[in-house]
Amino acid sequence: MDRLLEATARAERDHFWFRGFRKFVEPLIAEASEARPLQILDCGCGTGHNLTMLRRYGRASGIDLAWAGLRYARTRGERRLARATAACLPFPDETFDLITSFDVLYSLHEQAERDAIAEMFRVLRPGGRLVVNVAALDALRGNHSILSGEVRRYSRADLRNRLERAGFRVRRITYTNLTILPLVAAVRLKQRITGHVESEDEIAIPPAPINAVLAALLSIEAAALRVANMPIGSSLLACAVKCRSRETET
Repeated sequence: MDRLLEATARAERDHFWFRGFRKFVEPLIAEASEARPLQILDCGCGTGHNLTMLRRYGRASGIDLAWAGLRYARTRGERRLARATAACLPFPDETFDLITSFDVLYSLHEQAERDAIAEMFRVLRPGGRLVVNVAALDALRGNHSILSGEVRRYSRADLRNRLERAGFRVRRITYTNLTILPLVAAVRLKQRITGHVESEDEIAIPPAPINAVLAALLSIEAAALRVANMPIGSSLLACAVKCRSRETET
């Protein structure tokens, strides 16, 4: 995991995937804020890079189990950090208005994943929102799956069921990275044929022209996501709400 964090830290600022990811996620964060400052928790903050984005919308804190990520985040000036697991959050009930979990749940085994979702529900205030990003589609397992400790990849129905089972009402769930799916599928197929090995190749920043083209494709997709969900993709993005007392699903 330390190797993954080091590679991620090098890529987070410029890699096309991370640039696209932020364009996908930020509109959901902005919608949740409703122009008011939020108490925000990032579960599995890694190197802390996303805390910079989250801080635009309120007071952002992060937890992670890996010391390497937390140390790196502190060198970037982050102070609202704690070493903890998402499956046992060190916060009182109903502390946060918004909780995020980006590419964490898929690395947790079944019981730990259930506990993590339940814990996020517990520390979220009624009416608060959860924004989750996970890996999608079992057919897309590849070398990066080994490096990231991937336990599962999700379908839309699977992720929805897991969130609703914990008490969340899912407001939106969509696949993402549709525009680069042919490239991802081709790379993963080649890896299946040659054999999966632990590799950082997929989070190495490609040559600038290629990186720019792929980032542009994801920007177009992000614009489309403002009005429609994607039918398929290599990731899943969900926004769910902790219903207030007696609130019913609409």
